[in-house]
Amino acid sequence: MTGLVLRGVTRDFSEPTDRHVLRGIDLAIAPGEFVSLVGPSGSGKTTLLRIIAGLDTPDAGSVTWQAERRPRFGAVFQEPRLVPWLSILDNLLLVTGPDWRERARALLNAVELAGNEDALPGQLSGGMQRRAALARALLVEPEFLMLDEPLISLDSALAERMRQLLNNYWRERRTTTLLVTHNLAEAAELSTRILILSPSEGRLTADCALPPPDPRLRNDRAVSAVLEDLRRMTQAWPRPDPPEARDPLSRAS
Repeated sequence: MTGLVLRGVTRDFSEPTDRHVLRGIDLAIAPGEFVSLVGPSGSGKTTLLRIIAGLDTPDAGSVTWQAERRPRFGAVFQEPRLVPWLSILDNLLLVTGPDWRERARALLNAVELAGNEDALPGQLSGGMQRRAALARALLVEPEFLMLDEPLISLDSALAERMRQLLNNYWRERRTTTLLVTHNLAEAAELSTRILILSPSEGRLTADCALPPPDPRLRNDRAVSAVLEDLRRMTQAWPRPDPPEARDPLSRAS
């Protein structure tokens, strides 16, 4: 497990228009926390994840890991980023090597992709590709797990089973996790903290703590109270696009 500290992280984009995306983000995530980041489209959630992962550089501020080295990352971005000419199983083994074949098969079974090990990514739906990306992220046994809307476009029953998978994985391993989601109920079901990113200022405007899920039910009194507060804080936000409009791989399941 590992934690991190962000101090004054700022990111501006000059193209196509001058825009302040992140403004002075101060954030500490302790080892073993499950933190959800919510905010409307365009509020800078994915940009913040890319900066934490080292895929983008802030214009100001710092990202410091509370360890002697950068942690072992597991990540699921909105696009699954599978190698199109490799089978699903071989896509997983790219990050570990052939000795992990049985573990990779077990994770594909856990995300309900058993029987698709030899399929090419283009033969699977967008939702199936995203679940393969989730299995790949877990296969590396990450010290820090980053998830950018990993369950977008899945039908409600399947998404709930994947949330339970993530819940069980976290409770067993206490992997430090940062989840980006538009789904407030999803954030409340999984997280120990929920952060609100302002839709216009590029700043964190709320930090809500929750007791650890063990497991947590959405009708728990503490969860219901936090959800009520979150919905009140976000009721003026523009309504998010439907999943298929935000998802470049719009075929579900």
